[in-house]
Amino acid sequence: MDPISRRKVSLPSGGELSFITAGDASRPAVLLLHGTPNTARMFRDVIPALAQVAHVVAPDMPGFGESDPLPAVSFAAIGQSIAELLDRLAIGPRFIYLHDWGAPVGLHIAMQAPERVLGLIVQNANAHRTGWGPGWAATRDYWSNPNPQNEAAATAHLSLEGTRDTYLGGVPPDVAERIPAQHWEEDWRLMNLPGRLDTQRSLIADYANHAARFDAIAAYLERWQPPALMVWGRHDVYFELDEVLSWMRALPRMEAHVLDAGHLLLETHAATAAALMVDFIRRTPVGVWRRPPSPPGP
Repeated sequence: MDPISRRKVSLPSGGELSFITAGDASRPAVLLLHGTPNTARMFRDVIPALAQVAHVVAPDMPGFGESDPLPAVSFAAIGQSIAELLDRLAIGPRFIYLHDWGAPVGLHIAMQAPERVLGLIVQNANAHRTGWGPGWAATRDYWSNPNPQNEAAATAHLSLEGTRDTYLGGVPPDVAERIPAQHWEEDWRLMNLPGRLDTQRSLIADYANHAARFDAIAAYLERWQPPALMVWGRHDVYFELDEVLSWMRALPRMEAHVLDAGHLLLETHAATAAALMVDFIRRTPVGVWRRPPSPPGP
């Protein structure tokens, strides 16, 4: 196995994008996309196993971790930056791991080049309105009426306490005690680097544009039906369990596993998730999805 390494490339914006690679570059790639408030460090416990069967690419998305913020922040712009990274690395067929805010980015990449998608790995990632519970009320109010008061309510979680709650919210005590405080403390430290909190605020607003694309995402999933694996933390306080069924209706052959974990499932169930992903990658034929399906009939 090629060693795990961290590298940086220059972005057209003038900043730098930091990313981790591991595994044999001749194998199909797996693109690991983190959410907020995380970085590629989120995947530390699954990368060694995945590198046995795939070429792993795990970026710190722009404005996260060691990657510089973009001058104009949106999920589409982040997706374009990651797509440029894949082009520079000559990444062809790829599995895409969707999680949290990595989902709008990963779906942007998938829909740009659907013939290159070998499969989707869905981990607490939202692409349907069914995923929104009562906790989304302040954010949706902000989208519909973006005044200073609504913005303050929608961004109130951008704090050390809110970062901790991403790890522990809704998680049973015996599961939560397995998560060291150093993990959310490090995320909060990185979020306070220049431009990072501005990136967070911009993406909270821009998530409305992701929601506006739900119909287009549904059309992509219906037409292409990519092989899919779901590993879902059932105690997620951000996305409702109804979202699991929406994904399964969209992709009827999806293999789904709901685990006794929270939003950040890999913090407590990395070994289980890694084994499921390795098996999924090994079983998925390379090249099956490189030809576009026939367009639907009249």
